[in-house]
Amino acid sequence: LIFSPPSQYKFRDLTIEELKNVNMTYPNFTFSMNTYTFKDGSQKDLLNFSGTVPVKYGNSYNIPIRLWILDSHPFAPPICFLKPTANMGIAVGKHVDARGRIYLPYLQNWSHPKSTLIGLIKEMIAKFEEELPLYSLSSSDAARQSELLAYIAKITEGETDTKSRSKTGGRNEGCFNKITIVGAGDLGIACVLAVAAKDVADKVVLLDLSEGAAKGGTMDLEIFAVPNVEISKDFSASADSKVVVLTVNSLGNAQTYLDVIQSNVELFRGIIPAVSHYSQNAVLLVASHPVEVMTFVSWKLSSFPKSRVIGVGANLDSERFQYVLTNFLKAEVLAKDAWVIGEQGEDKVPSWTSCNVVANQTEAMAACDSREKVANRAVEILKGKGQRSWSVGLSVADLADSILKDKRKVHSVSTLAKGCCNINSEVFLSLPCILGASGVIEMVRLEEDPLVQEKLQSSAGSIHDLQQQLKL
Repeated sequence: LIFSPPSQYKFRDLTIEELKNVNMTYPNFTFSMNTYTFKDGSQKDLLNFSGTVPVKYGNSYNIPIRLWILDSHPFAPPICFLKPTANMGIAVGKHVDARGRIYLPYLQNWSHPKSTLIGLIKEMIAKFEEELPLYSLSSSDAARQSELLAYIAKITEGETDTKSRSKTGGRNEGCFNKITIVGAGDLGIACVLAVAAKDVADKVVLLDLSEGAAKGGTMDLEIFAVPNVEISKDFSASADSKVVVLTVNSLGNAQTYLDVIQSNVELFRGIIPAVSHYSQNAVLLVASHPVEVMTFVSWKLSSFPKSRVIGVGANLDSERFQYVLTNFLKAEVLAKDAWVIGEQGEDKVPSWTSCNVVANQTEAMAACDSREKVANRAVEILKGKGQRSWSVGLSVADLADSILKDKRKVHSVSTLAKGCCNINSEVFLSLPCILGASGVIEMVRLEEDPLVQEKLQSSAGSIHDLQQQLKL
């Protein structure tokens, strides 16, 4: 080793011994001293080492990693990250988050002297051999280009309907990324425009279920011929959609809140079976109100697996929360693991998906107190912002993009919460989830906070009571 741990390391001899063993076993690793920034914004100069570990996954791969050694080592586990090169993408999964942070049972159960750096690296290799944590961006782009060329070939062979308003779309089999948006109200139109602006899909079908002549919004879409958008009143136009967005809300003369929801249930009773029939492998994305209840209703009426029925939930709130933390309060490190979860409305709550490893309980309490103050300031800044149709439309486009492009990005969305935080009823609540082509791939573990769990359980109880009064 080029240097020894500085005086801040409480157990220098034990740390040196461990690093020597790593150096002997993995001579390609390089050791250095750098500044590490924790999630609460605090910084420390820490020992770290980086290099590649050999992984066999069909072929042999060298996976680049970086481990940060805390000054309480070996009584505290290291902080582990992937260190991808510019042409590598992170495959978010059970053991890796979107930032490349590595989570393993070995780290959770760390206990000196049983746990060692060599043992950790061996488990890391074993888990990576089950599920590769990185992928080649170049090969992914090549696959996308191949798919695009195949689609263009179909167009040139005359496989599209030339009467369609879609300039690149055609018959359903010609579109490899198709979205159907159900409902041509303000929210439905906003979703169409947001999806088109972000170039999320190859074709968008807007199902206009309103009676009589075309409304102003849909008429304008036709007048100005928004590319790749088809407007239809026929459910068959939605066939083979990969994502179906539900934006409809009943405008009946219901007197009570329960009557309003029951009216929405009756509306969905005529919609969900139809879109489910024409797009049996779609992900249902629910934006109708109340989103938790209507996502539950969609799940029951569609008989789709829970992973493919998602509510827009607190995705917009979470994105705003993270934006304020980063840009107004300059707490970028905190923002990466900050989420708004639970029930839409006043009962939503800020939460975190992980916590820092700290040397003692005093530091832990100080970090939590600091973080709570920053979160409260962010919530104050966001008060009164509201959720306009175009805001929700942008959020819908964001979620659809993650699903259609299999981004495996984490979003706070309404998902079946049964089994989480001691919730035993079938209710949907916003929780951080990894989204991909099959919908919810995995729920991201929340930091254990009794107050947050209590609020989630309270929301689950009130939602369940409401659902029990509905006629499905």
